[in-house]
Amino acid sequence: MNSTPRKHPPTPKHFKQETEPMTARIIDGKALSKQLREGFKTRVGTLVAQGVTPGLAVILVGDNPASRVYVGNKVKACEECGVRSFHIALPGDTVESEVLATIARLNADPAVHGILIQLPLPPHIDGRKVLEAISVHKDVDGFHLYNVGGLVVGNTIFPPCTPYGVQLLLDTTGTDVAGKNVVVVGASNIVGKPMALMLLQREATVTICHAKTRDLAQHTILADILIVAAGKPGLIVPQMVKQGAIVIDVGINRLPDGKIVGDVDFEGVKEKASWITPVPGGVGPMTVTMLIENTLRSAERALRMRQTDDYQDWEAPVLKGA
Repeated sequence: MNSTPRKHPPTPKHFKQETEPMTARIIDGKALSKQLREGFKTRVGTLVAQGVTPGLAVILVGDNPASRVYVGNKVKACEECGVRSFHIALPGDTVESEVLATIARLNADPAVHGILIQLPLPPHIDGRKVLEAISVHKDVDGFHLYNVGGLVVGNTIFPPCTPYGVQLLLDTTGTDVAGKNVVVVGASNIVGKPMALMLLQREATVTICHAKTRDLAQHTILADILIVAAGKPGLIVPQMVKQGAIVIDVGINRLPDGKIVGDVDFEGVKEKASWITPVPGGVGPMTVTMLIENTLRSAERALRMRQTDDYQDWEAPVLKGA
């Protein structure tokens, strides 16, 4: 691995956070996502002018209603930015070998720069085997063992999209996370663990809490930055939050009445936090946006390889300072 500093999409200089008549200022993921995607269109235009149209393949196995919505959002985002999308829908009873064969075909297709498997997969398919079958150079979701391991040592080709989006949202607050107490609630492989590793690269002091953590409030009350990705609506109430903390709510939960809420009691916590993400409109839009960012990075690397025959260009850039 080389030591080339990571280049990620900077927060637009003219980006302004909306301030609501409340204690906490809103971290507007929807607005930031929109501005980043405008910049993506320029990058796509540059690639297309040189004969490369960025392509993202999304594989959906089965007919999970929520998964269909997520896939639709990703396809729509591709269209918005000028990225070509390949939507591959397979029946729920598709055998594992057929899924692996589909991935092998996409790995070899030069028109495809990113491959995404929509999770969850049906229970008869080994999800880990499927994710590891994706070429590390097309793993734009950042779930391949190479990319996960890269986070540990400070290098990765593609950081996982949701933590990557959270990182950029934190940047919009102007906060230097170095030395800050950061508490991550939720230890999933998709959000919690990679988020903690990315924050460690920025020299934050990180605590990870999970379902077995005793007295959760004892940890969250000490957090300068609280990131919640537990999948439990209303888990974090005002008494658990330090005055002036930055609160990032990654949770997306649908209540019986159809309302979408996060893991944080927004109305209560906003009176104590200095910054807070809403649900919806906070982290969610950024997850899809960073998927497009990773796809563009893959296409740009593919173009450089074609122009220089320099296969070392695929080496991972350093995450520190990203």
